[in-house]
Amino acid sequence: MLPLSSSDELIFFVNGRKVVEQKPDPEVSLLFYLRRVLRLTGTKFACGEGGCGACTVMVSRYNAMSKEIHHYPATACLVPVCSLHGAAVTTVEGVGSIRSRIHPVQERLAKCHGTQCGFCSPGMVMSIYTLLRNHPNPTPEQVTEALGGNLCRCTGYRPIVESGKTFCEPTACPAKGSGRCCLEQEEEEEPGSPHLREKMCTKLYDRDEFQPLDPSQEPIFPPELIRMAEDPSKRRLTFQGARTTWLAAVTLQDLLQLRADFPHAPLVMGNTTVGPDIKFKGEFYPVFISAAGLPELRLVNSEDGGVIVGAGHSLAQLSDALRSIVSEQPPEKTQTCRALLTALRTLAGAQIRSMATLGGHVATRATISDLNPILAAGKATIHLISKGERQIPLDSAFLEGSPEASLQPGEVVLSVSIPYSTQWQFVSGLRQAQRHENSMAIVNAGMSVQFEDGTSTIQDLQLFYGGVGPTVVSASRTCRQLVGRQWDDQTLGEACQGILGEVHLPPNAPGGQVQFRRTLLLSLLFKFYLSVRRGLSRLDPQKFPDIPEQFMSALEDFPIVTPQGIQMFQCVDPRQPLRDPVGHPVMHQSALKHATGEAVFVDDMPPLDRELSLAVVTSTRAHAKVTSIDTAEALALPGVVAVITAEDVPGKNNHQGEIFYAQSEVICVGQIVCTVAADTYAHAREAAKRVQIEYEDIEPRIVTVEQALEHNSFLSPERKIEQGNVEWAFKHVDQIIEGEVHVEGQEHFYMETQSILAIPGDEDKEMVLHLGTQFPTHVQEFVAAALNVPRSRIACHMRRAGGAFGGKVTKPALLAAVAAVAAHKTGHPIRFVLERGDDMLITAGRHPLLGRYKIGFMKSGLIKAADVQFYINGGCTPDESQLVLEFIVLKSENAYYIPNFRCRGRACKTNLPSNTAFRGFGFPQATVVVEAYMASVAAHCGLLPEEVREINMYKRTSQTAYKQTFNPEPLRRCWVECLEQSSFHARKQAAEDFNGCSYWKKRGLAAVPMKFTIGIPIAYYHQAAALVHIYLDGSVLLTHSGCELGQGLHTKMIQVASRELGIPTSYIHLSETSTVTVPNAVLTAGSMGTDVNGKAVQNACQTLMGRLQPVIRRNPRGTWEEWIKKAFEESISLSATGYFRGYQTNMDWDREQGDAFPYYVYGAACTEVEVDCLSGAHKLLRTDIFMDAAFSINPAVDIGQIEGAFVQGMGLYTTEELKYSPEGMLHSRGTNDYKIPTVSEIPEEFHVTLVHSRNPIAIYSSKGLGEAGMFLGSSVLFAIADAVAAARRERGLDRTFTLSSPASPEWIRMSCVDQFTDMIPWDDPSAFTPWATRVS
Repeated sequence: MLPLSSSDELIFFVNGRKVVEQKPDPEVSLLFYLRRVLRLTGTKFACGEGGCGACTVMVSRYNAMSKEIHHYPATACLVPVCSLHGAAVTTVEGVGSIRSRIHPVQERLAKCHGTQCGFCSPGMVMSIYTLLRNHPNPTPEQVTEALGGNLCRCTGYRPIVESGKTFCEPTACPAKGSGRCCLEQEEEEEPGSPHLREKMCTKLYDRDEFQPLDPSQEPIFPPELIRMAEDPSKRRLTFQGARTTWLAAVTLQDLLQLRADFPHAPLVMGNTTVGPDIKFKGEFYPVFISAAGLPELRLVNSEDGGVIVGAGHSLAQLSDALRSIVSEQPPEKTQTCRALLTALRTLAGAQIRSMATLGGHVATRATISDLNPILAAGKATIHLISKGERQIPLDSAFLEGSPEASLQPGEVVLSVSIPYSTQWQFVSGLRQAQRHENSMAIVNAGMSVQFEDGTSTIQDLQLFYGGVGPTVVSASRTCRQLVGRQWDDQTLGEACQGILGEVHLPPNAPGGQVQFRRTLLLSLLFKFYLSVRRGLSRLDPQKFPDIPEQFMSALEDFPIVTPQGIQMFQCVDPRQPLRDPVGHPVMHQSALKHATGEAVFVDDMPPLDRELSLAVVTSTRAHAKVTSIDTAEALALPGVVAVITAEDVPGKNNHQGEIFYAQSEVICVGQIVCTVAADTYAHAREAAKRVQIEYEDIEPRIVTVEQALEHNSFLSPERKIEQGNVEWAFKHVDQIIEGEVHVEGQEHFYMETQSILAIPGDEDKEMVLHLGTQFPTHVQEFVAAALNVPRSRIACHMRRAGGAFGGKVTKPALLAAVAAVAAHKTGHPIRFVLERGDDMLITAGRHPLLGRYKIGFMKSGLIKAADVQFYINGGCTPDESQLVLEFIVLKSENAYYIPNFRCRGRACKTNLPSNTAFRGFGFPQATVVVEAYMASVAAHCGLLPEEVREINMYKRTSQTAYKQTFNPEPLRRCWVECLEQSSFHARKQAAEDFNGCSYWKKRGLAAVPMKFTIGIPIAYYHQAAALVHIYLDGSVLLTHSGCELGQGLHTKMIQVASRELGIPTSYIHLSETSTVTVPNAVLTAGSMGTDVNGKAVQNACQTLMGRLQPVIRRNPRGTWEEWIKKAFEESISLSATGYFRGYQTNMDWDREQGDAFPYYVYGAACTEVEVDCLSGAHKLLRTDIFMDAAFSINPAVDIGQIEGAFVQGMGLYTTEELKYSPEGMLHSRGTNDYKIPTVSEIPEEFHVTLVHSRNPIAIYSSKGLGEAGMFLGSSVLFAIADAVAAARRERGLDRTFTLSSPASPEWIRMSCVDQFTDMIPWDDPSAFTPWATRVS
């Protein structure tokens, strides 16, 4: 830190108001400043590394040279507050408010049903709002691009995109050639269509309700900031923090002087590298130098030899500059520019591209840089300046960190010069990542070749690869050897061998996927080879023959297409009263608050007096004895109040097998050993790093299912169901197959991490907790056990959660106990908010599963016998594993009747964090195994998988393997309509035609049926209660036992109350769920929230209406308010409890039978994909979902649940990979390492139809749809498998192959075996320890 006595004032504007910070701290981010200092909590904390977009704000700056105002999106978690001098920041609160006036962006996001839990909604609003400030009439492509840096775990993105598209100019209707809008198709049904059975609607919102967008009404840029920017007497600014100093240069000479004075201080522009390094790598810098706004760093000059781009340009500005250059110059001169533009479209998200700069990107020399390999291949040069100036080539020496080619202390990157390409030169950038955009490349490449004019003789060759070493590497030796050779297949073969010999990737390389990355070296080269062959042919078709027609598809990257689709549902009976909202697509009751940022989540609650923050210290060993815990250094740090350990727990430290604080032994990496309470979270986190723990490892250390089986390590007894005579049947079938399927786990990735506010009472050992949970009663139980007090002393309040998906059933109870013990010890309120990495590490997720099967079948495809075994990785404590395992066994037949069927399952005990409930509760994993053996039988019989599925599907009223009777008619209807309405057979033939003409890209289709169980086989888990108060003004306060997680439960309960009481929804208020108002509530899970709580609310309302009937009969024409007033005067109680005893389900495991579930939800999905056999990429072209909804209480909510679940399921089966080390350490701990789907992953065409049926036992004959769509995401997995099978058939490989989930790019590429995979050397597995291991 500099010995300076004072700081300059930091001046910027937030939402039009001037902020003057007298003591700005360089270590404080804009996100912290907004939330903790300005109390603007609409901007959310979700990842802390700029990867999710929840904290998106708009930053506006005035350019004194161009006299223009520039608006750009930024992730507030990465923006140092000191970098904002002279800037204007707009947050979601500054866009609009329900207290004053909501903005059209907020209104349309809400009314288009683009918000569910609402935690991501402010970020979505800000991304679209910033786009509109720059482009008031955007294109659909611009909307999709603007949202590429925003993650949503709830909605499936379609309604969010649709809300943005409402600002676009009208385009051709998707119903091409029909002459009518697709939204009017309900009037165009063909005779005989199944939809004629009931009127079908497609209109989920009314566009006529939308406010128009008027750009002239947007806030003006503060004139004071313009004057500041144009002030000729500007001087260097110094901001002095507690530990660090920020120095902001105002001229280039000033910058150079600062660099000379502090040669090792980082130069901060966008902070997209320095910021994460400080947070996640523990870097510390006493001095920061800022050069933002220097005009010399922002020049763009186009010269005869190329273009010079200032190092201060953001990547978004670089993209704009390159587009301008490409539009002005002939194509042969701009190959490097076009390659860079292609890379920039998918590099990070719009926010990071708007913050990161070209100079910073080049100077960091990151191995995963998408731009540096292209710049190097294009022979770019770097202009450096210090006391003097020099230019160095951006070549292998620079990228690989050679001292003589590196920046010297004090040097600044001034600009980058990008030479124009020539007619006989070809430049390309190539990459493969886990998902299409906002994902760092697994391997990328920059390649260029220069030919002797008029020939295919190589004059110069440049091959650069990223992602295969600690730096970008060059295959320079191979390139030199090929100079003078012809561009032909022989040269390609030699190049492949040369690259494999030169680019060394050890088998235990960080990042894993070694064989895949080695293969990509060759695959990307081959793509470049083909593109150059194509380019030569275009230059001289006579001299250079074109590549084969079936190879053409290899040259085309998958486009990012704006999704579209139709959502169909049963229209409301026209005879239904207009005021009755049931059956209508009603907007989520908190949607507008979500969109304005005014919905309050736990960490949005204002700080309390004497409040402390809590940070965790977790185990770094999977199985070890704790020999000592040294807290002395931590306790000595400023602001630290206490370190809490197991000794501080006044009650039980182990409750129901769940351990709050580890004591003498740790049983997984990530187990909480102790916590630190301090006055700020920064102090608590720093102190947590100083706690010293000594361990002695204990054997065995069990990480995988296979290891658990080897050590006979289980959490609970085996569960089994069986029907028929399995062994006899195997002796009387035509064929028997055996196989196994691995399904890896999944992180919940709820946008709001686990958040708890624990407030100790002043008397009677009371404790009040505010938290996001699905099970307040469970929290109450665990906290009471930890504190050794009656449950009546513990009050749990749950207003809403920012997503849950099962991850907030049991885990909040353990974490609340941890927080409550800290609150008890210190006597202070405790705020306990897990950072994303800690949340992922501690709370685990979906159970990894190993399924083994033996199937006996006839040549016709009819399955006669099945013997299936399931093993799940439960982790180190019981949690929900036994119940999940029981669900897996009970649901193991899916939609199929197999007369001789046996299923067994065990939950394995391992040294991983305990896996827990997750949407679908085991069904999405287990049923993959079922559908896998259906596909395998089909392959052996020469049939389509869909044919085998239909042959074996339940067709008439039947009993399940556990003897529960059901009628599969809705299942059959969903299946038939899915195949018909999706044109499955016609599209299947079209895909085969495509595949016959395309060798390197293949299309696949799959349709899967579903029989999904609702509820739990334990009757008391279905009970529910409600409390309804009517006040004297006629308003109603409604409380029930369910938790609002984003699934629209409160919205539906208001609809139920509105119908039952006969009053508008505007009269009804629903605030929170609390153990104080509704005691002993069961969990909100199992898709049962609406079913059970709806019955309870109905019961309470009917009780009240029964009391009011005498009043109403005497004055039938009176108003609601008059009736209530009269009832009060007659001393009629206006408060009632409602109760639903629940569905009487049961399961007798000894007899292997029972009425385990109240009813079933049926569905079917058809998906078409296209895969790139060379890279492993896939593109989701179309999905059609038909879901048996019975009668939908709220079609907008139900369709949103189906779409969101489908996309979450698609993530499970494709992009989402949790990677564990062999030692049990979770590598995937943030947005950089774990990839949930983004907007570009969802189907290009996304159609959902709610199929009508009857379900008389449920409220209004509805069905619970929250989870069912999850498994339908497997249609993507099986469509990918179908495409891979087509590639394998063409290559003469086995028709059957091992299916695994997720079908990641690695799995796709390595399954499409070809000459390139055959060239890759294989390593002896016994000779090394891999970086990551499969835990299923």
